[in-house]
Amino acid sequence: MKPRFDLSVYLVTDPELAGARGVVGTVEAAVAGGATLVQLRDPHAKTRVLVETARAILAVTRPAGVAFIVNDRVDVALAAGADGVHVGQADMAVLDARTLIGPDLILGLSITGAADLAAADRGGIDYLGVGPVYASPTKPDAAAPMAIGGLARIAARTRLPIVAIGGLHAGNAAEAVAAGADGVAVVSAICA
Repeated sequence: MKPRFDLSVYLVTDPELAGARGVVGTVEAAVAGGATLVQLRDPHAKTRVLVETARAILAVTRPAGVAFIVNDRVDVALAAGADGVHVGQADMAVLDARTLIGPDLILGLSITGAADLAAADRGGIDYLGVGPVYASPTKPDAAAPMAIGGLARIAARTRLPIVAIGGLHAGNAAEAVAAGADGVAVVSAICA
């Protein structure tokens, strides 16, 4: 049975921004403060380190009833027993990811525009990460910001739950929700 998940406050980890507190310490504080979903993202870590970190995060999220997703790395998600995986447009194809993780894990997909919706419609996706809504210093190679209007146009074209990402913080999160997002994904607003 697929784990329940809540996109309201979706933490995406960043080991550099977490600093001396570390990723697991940041997750502990974020979950205690109300984070509703955690995604482990560390594109530079070796596989063994990612699996160990994922298991340590699960020791925090699982007792709290907070879903835990691994970014891009299906192998790490499966090895650690995560609740799901999130892939981007340049990562593993959604159909391949769904085949590997099976029907009982959460599968998220990043989209940067309406043209990306076709893959979501046929891939067994559970939710969409839509953005960047605004420019973000945590992902300088991201697509051009779509602004609130772009987010609203995508939300109007899908029934899938949406988590908005990119430059979001306490001062603009309500705009993203008003535009149709079910929640906001944040990196620096929590990790820093």
